[in-house]
Amino acid sequence: MSEWHKLVQTIVEEVDECIAKRNDEALTLAALSRKLGYSEFYISRKFKEISGMNFRDYLRHRTLAFALKEVRDTPKGLLEIAMDYGFSSHEAFSRSFKEAYGITPSEYRCNPVPVVLRTIIKPFDCYLISTGGMGISDTEKDVKVYFVTIPAHKYLHIRNYESIGYWDFWQKQSQIPGQDYDTICGLLDSIKGKLDDMGGTEANSGSGQIMADINEPTGRICSWGIPLAESYGVRLPADYCGEIPEQMQMMDVPEGEYIVFEHGPFDYQTQNCDVERKIEEAMKNFDYAASGYCLDTIQGRVCYFYHDPERFWKYVRPVKKL
Repeated sequence: MSEWHKLVQTIVEEVDECIAKRNDEALTLAALSRKLGYSEFYISRKFKEISGMNFRDYLRHRTLAFALKEVRDTPKGLLEIAMDYGFSSHEAFSRSFKEAYGITPSEYRCNPVPVVLRTIIKPFDCYLISTGGMGISDTEKDVKVYFVTIPAHKYLHIRNYESIGYWDFWQKQSQIPGQDYDTICGLLDSIKGKLDDMGGTEANSGSGQIMADINEPTGRICSWGIPLAESYGVRLPADYCGEIPEQMQMMDVPEGEYIVFEHGPFDYQTQNCDVERKIEEAMKNFDYAASGYCLDTIQGRVCYFYHDPERFWKYVRPVKKL
């Protein structure tokens, strides 16, 4: 089964690449069938079995997600955007856009409210299936440790006071109406101006979405004895004044000092667990006394987690001088 999870992961990555390059000819089941060596029927059936949705529905919603960002971020005419993304007319584009987001492209351009975009499916996830991520990482890519000062900003997020880890967090959030993974990631992906957004479209990496622990007296006690609430969200500029989705909360994070434990790029499918182990060992063994700093456990300080295998995996933990 894991081989098909990998294959569907290849398909969704191919879809995004083809949409970005406007390569419509490759965005068909027939083209994928020829490339992967399976029948159209079999690919379609396995895609739905693993992803939970029809391939054509996924393709339509991903195409609209790309088009929405063009409406939001560029001065291009709506007809030009419609043609670029394979719609036969402005009317067809507007109709599909409103059906998906409850607002027309012209209305959205005037008032880009948060909407739920279709983020990229992640069928091969080391946290959700029992394979992958068990290899040994490149010994030359050790964990770097350094201090930074992060300017004041806002943090838009959902939080959970009982979850333990990424998988458990989303399992618990899925029980809360409007706070499941697809809805939250889709809303966050539609928000413009995220500080960690690298211009991509993949949830939890290029679109600026991150996990974080918040020092919170009512949270669970973590392994190092601090009460924390787990959260998922995005960092925004300190002067951000856009609309806040009703199921989320915004907090002001003042300027502060942080220690960063960072590992460079790695292969997610084979090295994830080993990289995680290396970072945890580095955090456990760091000599804070010698550095002149200690962890800051004051209420409201935030520890951010960045997991983007193509760039890095890093923990950004709040500190204060001794």
